[in-house]
Amino acid sequence: MIGILGGMGTQAGLDFCNKLAILNRGKIDQEYPLFLLYNKSNIPGRPESIGIQTKSLSNKSTNKISKIKYNKVLKSLLRGCKLLEKNKCKFIVIPCNTAHYWYDDLQKKVNISIINMPKEVFKFTKQNCKKNSKIGLLATEGTLKTDVYHKFFNKNYNLIQPSQSLQNKSVNKAIKLVKMGNVKAAAKAIKPAINFLLKIKCKKIILGCTELPIAIFAFKSFKNVKSSKIFLDPNLILANSAMHKYKR
Repeated sequence: MIGILGGMGTQAGLDFCNKLAILNRGKIDQEYPLFLLYNKSNIPGRPESIGIQTKSLSNKSTNKISKIKYNKVLKSLLRGCKLLEKNKCKFIVIPCNTAHYWYDDLQKKVNISIINMPKEVFKFTKQNCKKNSKIGLLATEGTLKTDVYHKFFNKNYNLIQPSQSLQNKSVNKAIKLVKMGNVKAAAKAIKPAINFLLKIKCKKIILGCTELPIAIFAFKSFKNVKSSKIFLDPNLILANSAMHKYKR
């Protein structure tokens, strides 16, 4: 059984489950994969828990507060993983890119494997894109700040992200709108950031926040999602990797 730690956000977890089911569509119920979704929506905000920026605190105080926030998220993620482990899941997936900042510490404390989403996206990119290509990255500021993708891509690709202005007005806004359920507005909001990356000739664009594929593909068929030549959808790539591991 596949263990899915969701709730980051809720729609992103459901999007992953939908892609998991469609990828292995059966003729009868019994042919679909077994999976357990824990929609743990009470996990503290991931981007908000990655460091703080303030001039009123000393570096020592800043580091202490950052560590407290880090550990609070880690403990909540761990409780979710332990529940999935206790319920006999074979392995775990986490359909949230930013949450992978906690991946190493989390994997050390869990006895079953956790598939690393950014690593799977990197492996997929290596198979489908020439080395040293420009790759666009749309993600939360937390994902960008912690190099969740850069640590895999930097030696082989030139990762490009939007300007801070576009990040605020386009990417962050689109992510927030999806979480609020306003997908049409999110689709409109993300367009300037996409157009910027296309203009500078990025070969691929990683949708490095699981809310973004919802904004871009919500009103398109699954066939269009799979056949997209420019976008790399981590939820779809993770669903493929999970099915390969599930069938072993």
